[in-house]
Amino acid sequence: MSQNLNKIVVPTDFGEQSLIALEQAAHLAKMINGEITLLYVMETSGLFSRLIGSSHEEEIRKEVNQKMDELIEKTEKEQGVVVQKVVAHGSVYEKVAEVADMLSAKFIVMGTSGAGNIRKRFIGSNALRVVRESQVPVITIKGKHHRDGCKNIVVPLDLTTETREKVNKAIEFAKLYSSDVRVCSVLFTNDEFIVNRLTRQLAQVKAFIEKSGIRCTAEIIKGIKGEESLGQIIVDYSNKVEGDLLLIMTQQETDITEYFIGSAAQEIINKSDIPVMSVVPSPKKDTTEFLPY
Repeated sequence: MSQNLNKIVVPTDFGEQSLIALEQAAHLAKMINGEITLLYVMETSGLFSRLIGSSHEEEIRKEVNQKMDELIEKTEKEQGVVVQKVVAHGSVYEKVAEVADMLSAKFIVMGTSGAGNIRKRFIGSNALRVVRESQVPVITIKGKHHRDGCKNIVVPLDLTTETREKVNKAIEFAKLYSSDVRVCSVLFTNDEFIVNRLTRQLAQVKAFIEKSGIRCTAEIIKGIKGEESLGQIIVDYSNKVEGDLLLIMTQQETDITEYFIGSAAQEIINKSDIPVMSVVPSPKKDTTEFLPY
């Protein structure tokens, strides 16, 4: 595999949503001089794998490789990007994170069907677990219709320490796509101190983004507790401004065996038809106030 290109890992199950994710990943690869690694994970644990036997598993592997070769040929011909393939054994979310780490991937792009019937819950659960395990940004694709480019990037902000990191990632993508950035904050309180502090932060963020030569709007959205959740309000706002990418930070907290993703992030990933980029906050000293450098 080429060493000088940015790697994008795209898990596939050959379903409609994973094919849409591959198409979106190809657009991104062209923008960042990248190549795609198409990943299929054969889940070899549990009752099913014991029943099918090794001979039938080999037949499945051959069929998988044939489908992947056809998909790679089609994508390279139509999109003009390099596509490699990896077939792995294990659990989906573990192998996606493992392969991304092995390749030093820049992004993971994967389809998700969010919440719904049993099959959709299974797909959605894997996407959330990939987001939880991954150390690189994960772009989840739930909607079926997307622009090739990225006109509007939606960036929800609060008063947490990851604000600057999220803004810098938005600037990076906005420069790639010549996008506008739509900064928003949701408030469920009329507390004057919090309102003033958030208003001041939004003004600082907007000025910082515009200093980078990017068009930016900033808006406070008033929410009413008990009527709508934070995640739903952000999804509704993103639809209103015709967003093409919704950028969130996954507020991960170390536990003995796993990470936890905040409920708002889960809801946004499950409900948004707009692609969602989930970025893991880097460990850093406390810089709660956004101070332009």
